[in-house]
Amino acid sequence: MKTSSLPGGVEPWVLCVDAGSSSVRAWWYDGAGDPLPGEPARLPCAWTVTPDGGLTADLEAMLDAALQAIDGAVAAGRAAGVRPAAVAMAVFWHGLAGLGADGSAVTPLYGWGDARAAIAADQLRERLDEGQVHARTGCFLHSLYPAAKLVWLGAAPDDTLPRAAVWGSLGELLTLRLFGEARTSLSMASGTGLLDIHRRAWDGEMLDAAGIGTDNLPVLSDEPLRGLRAPFAARWPELANVPWFPALGDGACASLGMRASGARVGMTVGTSAAVRVLRADAEPVVPPGLWCYRLDERRTVCGRALSNGGNGYDWLRRTLALPSADEMEALLGAMEPAAHRLTVVPRLVAERPPEPAGPPTASLAGMTLATGPVEIARAWLEAEAFAMADALDAVEAAFGPAEEVVAGGGALHASPAWARIVADVFGRPLRLSTDPETTMRGAALLALERMGVLNDAAAYAPSAGDGDRLEPDATAHEIYRNVRSAGASGAGIPGA
Repeated sequence: MKTSSLPGGVEPWVLCVDAGSSSVRAWWYDGAGDPLPGEPARLPCAWTVTPDGGLTADLEAMLDAALQAIDGAVAAGRAAGVRPAAVAMAVFWHGLAGLGADGSAVTPLYGWGDARAAIAADQLRERLDEGQVHARTGCFLHSLYPAAKLVWLGAAPDDTLPRAAVWGSLGELLTLRLFGEARTSLSMASGTGLLDIHRRAWDGEMLDAAGIGTDNLPVLSDEPLRGLRAPFAARWPELANVPWFPALGDGACASLGMRASGARVGMTVGTSAAVRVLRADAEPVVPPGLWCYRLDERRTVCGRALSNGGNGYDWLRRTLALPSADEMEALLGAMEPAAHRLTVVPRLVAERPPEPAGPPTASLAGMTLATGPVEIARAWLEAEAFAMADALDAVEAAFGPAEEVVAGGGALHASPAWARIVADVFGRPLRLSTDPETTMRGAALLALERMGVLNDAAAYAPSAGDGDRLEPDATAHEIYRNVRSAGASGAGIPGA
């Protein structure tokens, strides 16, 4: 590995693009998997929420946000003297949009939280053996997945399904725009419900059920693309001929970036939340009650995800006009565990499987004249922590006790008080990742492995270390344990 002229950096440099639910980010990582000093280029994502359970974004606006994020990172790289060697991408799983034969959007971008395909998921469950589908695809028959959304769109009165020449996520449609080819990785394909994760090929039964063929889907390949189309080659000449690796699922990249593999379980709390473990499984293990997706040909990621994470706290801030972040931290930290006597079901967005497909069903009960916004916020955060604990229990039931739980994501970084609540609910030490961008780091590490720079991306040691170890409070944990056992009292209904 050649030492770079940049302070503290080593070549080769990888540009990473991370399209998450809340924003699109882009930044540089060096040959050791460490970021270029500075703040990533970041563009917010705008979603439209409808009363019937819809969650959509303007596809062109999302693509433009990705292009602008790349613009910002390229400008920073030029100023720093970075010489690009590759581009890596991570994109949120389960997004779906259709493009016509002329490349124009015929649908909006449907998000993972769009619940309008719930009836279609029920219809699939009547027609197919869900256990067999889950064993083959690692996915459930649920409105979350593109498979169910395609069935729903196929029944739409405006003939949506026939008008689309190709269906894909933001990542595949971005490569179509940049290279003239829609290419999907095993990782992204494994989150559609349309891929046989064992054979690493599209699943015939699910394609038939969805009403599409392989010619309506992106090319399935982990091989990089080269040769940007003319407008983009002129826009970013330094990226024109370097390898662009197909987008990976953001959850798999986050697990890799925080070294959540083997007996080390990772938890991410951003817009949504997830508990997952990365496994070196050429032949995937698909436990009941957990999803199983691929990172690549020889690694899988298994776990349980929650649609409601930091988005709930953001909603509380807006709706309840909560105090400033610093004041909220102090007020939350001063409250006793479960002292508010509230019951919260924190489902502002339709929940993910194995919970049933259906519309959002958030609720709050137990309020009195003495209840204030801070008590509601504390109860809500505790209820979400209970759901995370349920997810951890499910992962450990399948794969054995975790030696360590490492937590990352913007929501816990922004609220140490919430991180404290999670550690106390879990009743075990919580390793807090110091890296707020584990997804981009994970994408960079896998690109470096594929380039032959790293032997094993999962074995890297971050230069900044693993982060602080947050010890639980035994008294608080006992209170939370009793609340969870009671089920419907105190801080929330775990898993309800």
